[in-house]
This record gives sequence, structure tokens and C-alpha cells, in this order.
Amino acid sequence: MALLPLVTLGIGLSSLWFFVQSKKSKRGNLPPGPKGLPLVGNVADMPKEKEWVTYAEWGRKWGGILSVNLLGQVMVIVNSADIMDEFDKRGAIYSNRPTLEMGGGLVGYDETLVLIPYGSRFRTYRKHFSRYIGNHGSPKPIQNIYPLIEHETRRFLKRTLGKHEDLMAHLRKLAGGIILGLTYGYEVQDGEDPYVNLIEGANDNFNASTVPGAFPVDFFPILKSLPEWLPGMGFMQQARSWKKDTLAMIEVPYEYTKKQIAAGTAVPSFLSTSLEDEKSLSADDIRDLKCTAASMYGGGADTTVSAEYAFFLAMVLHPEVQKKAQAELDSVIGSGRLPTFADQPHLPYINAVVLEALRWNSVAPTGVPHTAIEDGEIAGYFIPKGAMILANLWGMLHDSEVYPDPFKFDPERHIETTGKPAQRDPRKVCFGFGRRICPGMYLAEASLFSTVATALAVFDIESAVENGVPIVPVHENMSGIISYPKPFKCVIKPRSQRAVSLILDEQ
Repeated sequence: MALLPLVTLGIGLSSLWFFVQSKKSKRGNLPPGPKGLPLVGNVADMPKEKEWVTYAEWGRKWGGILSVNLLGQVMVIVNSADIMDEFDKRGAIYSNRPTLEMGGGLVGYDETLVLIPYGSRFRTYRKHFSRYIGNHGSPKPIQNIYPLIEHETRRFLKRTLGKHEDLMAHLRKLAGGIILGLTYGYEVQDGEDPYVNLIEGANDNFNASTVPGAFPVDFFPILKSLPEWLPGMGFMQQARSWKKDTLAMIEVPYEYTKKQIAAGTAVPSFLSTSLEDEKSLSADDIRDLKCTAASMYGGGADTTVSAEYAFFLAMVLHPEVQKKAQAELDSVIGSGRLPTFADQPHLPYINAVVLEALRWNSVAPTGVPHTAIEDGEIAGYFIPKGAMILANLWGMLHDSEVYPDPFKFDPERHIETTGKPAQRDPRKVCFGFGRRICPGMYLAEASLFSTVATALAVFDIESAVENGVPIVPVHENMSGIISYPKPFKCVIKPRSQRAVSLILDEQ
């Protein structure tokens, strides 16, 4: 109760600020949207979960770009890929991040790539990423990581053969093995792995601390300066606990690699090669290397696991797709070996399955919001400095005008044939836009291809059966910045004894 007068005052001041700013900055030219209420604006209109569905409905009413007022903060919602392209072309002024007091400053994720403000440190991080895993214009370096991806994928096959019920755990270990290997030169352990657990825990904290509206301090930063004995201030204790996890995520694996370098046993990795001339690096250089390395896992593991988990769900729901993909693999590769990246150019249907998995299941349905660095104009509408820009990627990837029957898993839509052009490449949407486009997109796509191709080569993926009745799962995304399909049961069994031999021999 002690915070109520401060909250009320904050609402009043922010609304007054919005009124003044709107008069100064051509309020009438903002994108249209729901009308809202005095003082609080559209706070009551905002969805509590699966916000992407509501935003898509608003898009059908107000168009591909709309806006809302949240306690004086303008938020622009983009439902059109064409309009997102306009933001992309003007990426220099639409590539900042909003200030998230809880997940950013208090928990510490504003030191990682996902939330770091646009500027020189951001550009340094991106250069490190592009040097080691490719960038938007040059995917070549990712080919150097193919052997690591294939190695960890085969370890995944063996774990899944042993206990298919733990599919999600195996996928997390797969993603962890790839990213920890390329970043720190660390090979994950079978069973519980301390580094995977450490970083996955920090990722869970990130998702919890960035839930829109979950922490009043995001709206009223002054709260972090108040005495912690006041009612409602428990978030400060939680933030300190989570920040310890963030620091451990940055420091612990870094120290592992440092010890390996000192012992002369370090294998080539992003960090070991970056530290080859450590004496020439400043304290700021070292800090940026640490945070870039932590960003590689934090930014890539959850999204890749979500896409791979969705692939297994799609195979349960669409056995006809699975059979066609396996027929292509059998025709091109046969049964005497596992597929590799060298086979990728000869597997058009498998590549289409990968693209459809990225489209069908939006791993980040609304992405991470951007903010405008300065006033601008998009699609004829005024976008004020400081406006939050949220791209409804789920809505774009499920637009029936672009993807007919969008809720069906249909790889054929990505294959161009005579008289039938392929539908829009989902990669142009699902990896974001502007200077914030996902820097790990080539790694994510390569990891997904390897999982799809090898799993279908050796496994049949089927519905679980209870009391003689198949359990048919439903594809439904869970809420969160990174969204997973709801947990489901399935049976993953080897296609043949020959498949078992391939899994056990090629480790």
C-alpha cells in the first residue's frame, strides 16, 4: 500500500508527459490503434498471454502497422513483413533496445548482446560474432563449425536411442554441446552437466525477468531507489539472486577456457583464439569478449531448441511429411551412413522441412522490442523518438495471404516448381530485422538441418499410445519472449537394426 501514491503520481506524470509530447510531435500522424482510456492509455487492452494472437487480430482491424499508448510510452506494433522491410532499410535509427530495468540493469542482461544499447560496444559484439560464425552477408565461417555440429548431433542420436522420453533434455544438451564447444572449447558431459545447467538457469532468469508488465520497476525506475523494507520491494532481492547467476554465466566458463590455455590443453574456440594475444587486450576488450561469449549461448540455445522440439512435434502430427522426407534420404544417401552437410545441396525436401519448421513454430513470436533513436516516418506514419517497435513475427509467418493454410505443416510451400513459385522465405522474417537481426542465424539453421536430417535417417517419430489409444498432441505455443511448443509425448524408435548400428558406431 505504501507504493500506491507513488505509482499514482507516476501514472499521472507519464500521462501528462505523453499529452505534451503528442502535441509537439504530430500525434495525429501516429499509426492507428485501439483508443484506450485517459491517463493509462491502452494498458487495459494489452493481452496477458499469447499477445501475438491479439496483435494479429488488431492488425486485421487497423492494418499492418498500429500503435498503442502504455502509460505515455508509444508502442508501434508491426504485422506486415513489407512494413518490417521498411524498418529494416532504416535500421540505423530503429536498432536500439528499450531500457528494461529488471532484466537489463538489475539482473545484468544489458551487458549481453540481446539488450545492450546500440552503439560502439554493440558493434564490437557483432564483429566478434561475424568473425566466428558468419554474418548477414557472409555465412562462410559457419562451415568451419560443421564437424562440431555433426559430432554433437551424433551424440544426441545415441542419447535419444537410450531414452527417448527425455527428448527435451537431449535437445538442450545438443544445443549446449555445440555452443559451449565453439565458444569455450568445452565438451558437455553425459548426464547432468554443470555448465549447461548454469547457463540454462541464467536463461530461465532472463525469460522471467523480461516478461512485459511483470515488474513495476520497468515502468517506474524510481522504485529501485526506495528502501527495500517497503511492501512490494521484494523484486530487489530476486534481482540480486538472478544477477549472481548472470555473472556466473559470464565468468565461470571463461575461467574454464583460461585454465585450459594456461595448461596448454585448450582446443580451438572463439575464446581461445581471441585470447591468443591477450597481452595486447585492454580490460574493456576482455570484458567485451566475456560478454560476447556469454551472448552466444544465451542468444542461441533457447531458440534452436524450440525449433528442434517443434520439428519432432510436426513429425508426430504429419506422418506423411516424415515418410516423404525419409524416402528422399534413402534415395540420396541409402542406409549405409548418416547424412552430412555435404549432402545438403541434394536434399531439397529436407531443406524445405527445415524452413517450414522455422515458419510453423515461431521461436520468438514477437521478437525483442526495438526503440527509435530519433524521429522518423514509416509507411506514411510518424514514429517518434523513443517509441518501442514490436514486430509480430508470428503474425507475419501465419498470414494466410502469404502462406495459404498457415497452420498446416507443409514443406511443399518452400519448393519452387514449374508454374508454382515458392512462398516467401520465412528466414527473412523469423530472424528479426535491422542491425538487430539474429547474428546466430546461420548456426541455428545449420544445427536444425543436422538434427532434422540425421533424426529422420535413423528414427521413426510417432504418437505415444496409452491404453491402446494414440495420444494426438496439439501445437500450441507457450507465452514468453522465447516460446516453446507445449510439452508433448511421442515415441522415437530406430527404423531398423542397421540404424541402431549407425547410431552406436559413429560416435
